[in-house]
Amino acid sequence: MKPAALFVPVLLLASCATQAPPPAAPDKAAAAETKPAGEQARRQEKSQERIESQPLKHLAGRKLKPIPDKELDVRTRCSFKDVQGGRGSLDLQVAKAEVKRFVAEVAIPRQGLCRFDMKNFAQTARMPNVVLSDRDSACTVRMWEQERGVTVAFNGCQARCSGDAFSYLWPILIDRRSGRCA
Repeated sequence: MKPAALFVPVLLLASCATQAPPPAAPDKAAAAETKPAGEQARRQEKSQERIESQPLKHLAGRKLKPIPDKELDVRTRCSFKDVQGGRGSLDLQVAKAEVKRFVAEVAIPRQGLCRFDMKNFAQTARMPNVVLSDRDSACTVRMWEQERGVTVAFNGCQARCSGDAFSYLWPILIDRRSGRCA
């Protein structure tokens, strides 16, 4: 091998080895320590003022009242059908936030069926929401009143549904005046 042929690779390696490493990025913590304490305090106060002084423009001037905590009283036997062809029925009686009767069934086309029965649940809360917890799984059913209706919502109830029905299960809404549900 010619000495000139060895010289070129050695020269390339040497040029790579002599390059200085890129300068390290300044540490944010170190930079914060070097700033005067007064400037840092002013910035904190300024950011806090900005958050505190911004009223919610859509709520300004409105007289909002909290939903009162009162014992839930509802009684209904209803059935419903939605626009996608889903069907359901609900038999519910709650007196003074004590669940007396609860049976619900929701069929979702091409997905499956969900069934809920009071015998599989234990009531774990009364106020502010009525809560039923499944004895065998993580299923939780919550009920609450809001304005003119009652909502029955389901959480973690895959074990009570067949197929992929739980992914399509919506809360059941009850109209207190008519007793109808949707």
